[in-house]
Amino acid sequence: MGIKVYKPTTNGRRNMTGSDFAEITTSTPEKSLLVSMSKTAGRNNTGRITVRHHGGGHKRKYRMIDFKRTTDNVVAKVATIEYDPNRTANIALIVYANGGCQPYSRAT
Repeated sequence: MGIKVYKPTTNGRRNMTGSDFAEITTSTPEKSLLVSMSKTAGRNNTGRITVRHHGGGHKRKYRMIDFKRTTDNVVAKVATIEYDPNRTANIALIVYANGGCQPYSRAT
């Protein structure tokens, strides 16, 4: 993972670093692992605004992630490392040798 170092143009940028996203693959995500998300924009089930200043933003799709990693003793390979708009961690597409399911996993 590459580190991008910013030039100190302002006091806030001094000693600031970030990811350069060099390891992220540019291919499209696996469509079978994408689910549409509906935005609530700070509204509850009755439609009233309960949290102010929420809403807007770019449309996002949820990536199905296997947090439990229930597949044991099967050889697996990381096919791609992708960007996930719903969390700060990157995600990895796992391909199993037996041709089983290919869920995303956190790439940490």
